[in-house]
Amino acid sequence: MSPPIPTATYRIQLTADFGFDDAAAIVPYLKALGISHLYASPFTKARKGSSHGYDIVDHTKLNPELGGEEGFARLSATLKQNDVGLILDFVPNHVGVHFADNPWWLDVLEWGPASPHAASFDIDWEMLPFRSRGGVLLPIIGSSYGKALEAGEIELRYDTEEGSFSAWYFEHRLPIAPQRYGEILRAIVREADAAESDAGKALLELADRYRGVSHPDRKETPAFKAALKAVPGGAALIEKGLAAYRAGEGRPAQIQTLHNLLERQHYRLGHWQLATSEINYRRFFDVNTLAGLRVEDAATFEAMHRLVKRLVADGQLHGLRLDHIDGLRDPAQYFQRLRKLTRDAQGPAAAPLYMVIEKILGEGEDLQRFAGVHGTTGYEWLNVITQALVDSNGLEPLDEIWRQISNSSPDFAPVLMRAKRRVLETLLLSEFTVLTRLLARIANGHYSTRDFSADNLRQVFELYVLHFPVYRTYITGNGPTTSDRALIEQTIEKARADWYGADDGIFDFLRDALTMDLLKPGRAAHSKPRVRRFALKVQQFTGPTMAKSLEDTAFYRYHRLLALNEVGGEPAAHALSPDAFHKLMIQRARDWPHGMTATMTHDAKRGEDARTRLLGLAEMPGEWAATVSKWKVMNAPHVVTDGGVRAPSATFEYMLYQALLGAWPLDEDPDFAARVQAFALKAAREGKEDTNWINPHPDYEDGVKTFIERILDPAKSGSFLESLKTLSQRLSVIGALNSLSQVTLKATMPGVPDFYQGTEFWDFSLVDPDNRRAVDFNARAKSLEALSNPDWAALIGDWHDGRLKLAWTRQLLKLRGELPKVFTDGDYLPLKLSGPHAEHAIAFARTHGSDAVIVAVGKNFAPLSDHGRQWPRGDMWDATIETDGLILSEDEAKPGLPLRDLFRDLPVAVRRAHVTGSRAGKSRRKPEI
Repeated sequence: MSPPIPTATYRIQLTADFGFDDAAAIVPYLKALGISHLYASPFTKARKGSSHGYDIVDHTKLNPELGGEEGFARLSATLKQNDVGLILDFVPNHVGVHFADNPWWLDVLEWGPASPHAASFDIDWEMLPFRSRGGVLLPIIGSSYGKALEAGEIELRYDTEEGSFSAWYFEHRLPIAPQRYGEILRAIVREADAAESDAGKALLELADRYRGVSHPDRKETPAFKAALKAVPGGAALIEKGLAAYRAGEGRPAQIQTLHNLLERQHYRLGHWQLATSEINYRRFFDVNTLAGLRVEDAATFEAMHRLVKRLVADGQLHGLRLDHIDGLRDPAQYFQRLRKLTRDAQGPAAAPLYMVIEKILGEGEDLQRFAGVHGTTGYEWLNVITQALVDSNGLEPLDEIWRQISNSSPDFAPVLMRAKRRVLETLLLSEFTVLTRLLARIANGHYSTRDFSADNLRQVFELYVLHFPVYRTYITGNGPTTSDRALIEQTIEKARADWYGADDGIFDFLRDALTMDLLKPGRAAHSKPRVRRFALKVQQFTGPTMAKSLEDTAFYRYHRLLALNEVGGEPAAHALSPDAFHKLMIQRARDWPHGMTATMTHDAKRGEDARTRLLGLAEMPGEWAATVSKWKVMNAPHVVTDGGVRAPSATFEYMLYQALLGAWPLDEDPDFAARVQAFALKAAREGKEDTNWINPHPDYEDGVKTFIERILDPAKSGSFLESLKTLSQRLSVIGALNSLSQVTLKATMPGVPDFYQGTEFWDFSLVDPDNRRAVDFNARAKSLEALSNPDWAALIGDWHDGRLKLAWTRQLLKLRGELPKVFTDGDYLPLKLSGPHAEHAIAFARTHGSDAVIVAVGKNFAPLSDHGRQWPRGDMWDATIETDGLILSEDEAKPGLPLRDLFRDLPVAVRRAHVTGSRAGKSRRKPEI
């Protein structure tokens, strides 16, 4: 039976090409590696062909493309047989919409606000401009609505199996409201000239049976559709008569008829670019095909979690990873309900279900406590490890290099501010507009605030969002916490300082709307529903704004050191001293000992070993500056300048050089150039400077592609490639050393180590979808079988094949399995280092009762490896770990631990020890879950 708190998790990406049976096949390998829990990407029913599973269309069913119920049963049996648990990446925030596969969404399109599923979607029904009736905007048209209509691309069809009518735009199904069936049937009979036929009479009689704009209603419609299907000859007549709605060139009457029908639906069709300004349903970020769910609705919550409850009750599911919890209206309420649901499913005697959340914390932000939550998925700890390993002495010179390359300050704040403005003006303009209109309606609701103009309110709210420093607050219906109130007030003051208009109380009004102080007794009477809606919806908006501005824009504009441009991180971050690292670990052991520690995820900007390679640039900044200058001269002839456009830009070229060094394959890869070109296209569009997703710049994009093709062509760029390979080889040595330190920290610091698929070998992948490529698990399993007694010297000699990392990972996880209490519930004890090389290592101990493990990892390897030209020998390390209160199991006489002994095999080490004296028996209080 798997432990309630995982020893280690292994993340897999399930797809149609790697389903439940494929996952079952690797379970014995994962067990041998030391994994306690398989951590799977979403496996409820997603859109057909999904490469990630987050576009769920039915939370109540297992994905048939992965193997469905039968395939899952086989996976579950294999996991149980090997005592491996299962964690599901569950998506409570959104579902896939449009197309023809989400039954809830299709029902909403058919019935509008009257649909029982309308409460599940966050739709502002009355927000559509220039429309007398409510509706939801569907931005699915590739051209304009008018062009699509006139070209006959929108087609009315009859489904003979359902007895229903739908408009279709290519693969998008648009159900017709049943109340319009009567007019459709009359038009069909008239067009077919069949009023006197038996079928025509039956259709007309059926149409006359349900008269009025409210009929047939939802209760009457099943009988109506059944009767329609049963009309003898009805289907053939309908098919013929649908010509009345068959729009196309030279058919103005039919175009108008179809348009009139579509205008009477619960939706409005529009060009896809309308989403940036007029969309009126909450989306996942700016993705039109992912609609936000109102999981705060009790019926929606119950329906969405029905399958999860069954799997937990059946003992087939042992943990949950909750995706994008910052999109939820009230996360606190959600987790209270979820904890109750899982407790009811497990029974009273079971330990709490393991639950972690996808949450990105800002600098200095503390994780909010939610019922049943053990911690985050570990983005913040990925970046803590990176900052602990980066050479602090190299960051200032890298600042100066970036200053010269970009011709701007290395200060990151202005970059983020400009990115936020761009996002508010384009990608999330619709959501921003909805909120500003709501704020204006609140102001207009009382005479004391109605003089705050809509334009001024828009500007001050924009300043608030621009200066808001984290992803969101967690205000509930009861108001803000003390910390959230302080955060709002601090942001208001920053916004106020940036305002050049008259401050006539407008910022105080905004503050009181955000905190809901407007509703306090004795205040001017404002609409309670509107104020609450505004305050709670703002929280759902600031998260996507920050994510799209920071991760998906600023990260692709600011390239001082790409190793720091990682989700949950700060591109201009400073290095963490060992003391600062120890302080964070002590806090984590006390507060969040069971959250995940990740070093690679499906959302990461680059592979974990690409990142550790790039850390080497901070250890040789002078050489790096000279090399970049040389490369720019070498590659100047390859820069494309057609039409007055420089492709790539100077800053993008600098980014490309870092990306190439990080991703450069150790073995020949025929697809490498194409992979880099695909990455560059995404990076350029995400950066939104020279091109973007909404309005691509083909000349610039083609120029970047050509530049990459030229510099990676040995016939055209032999000297550059030789120089690149030489530096890459040296950085690869430093990167491999850093990687061993990284995986050691991940596996031994407080928290549950999470391993992304395939990363037990070297991982130099680029951003998704590159990091979702197929993994050769057979090669890994065979290598693991041959590494039961590792020959470290031989593995170092062949370090490039990845088996060294695999063997060391297995050693670490084996130790975790042997001493679960030490790592799951143990204390964290910093250990001091003395000697000339004390700054080149980090040391600490994990203790529980009398058991202990001493951990040491090397860092800043350049001077100890001749700047990557050789693997450092153990006798090169001149430093000693002070081990007061700890005695090594194998040699109790030593007063300290020399690094030259610890690092004899590898520049990382873990050693069992005993706790002596007053340290023994102490343990921290467990956090409440």
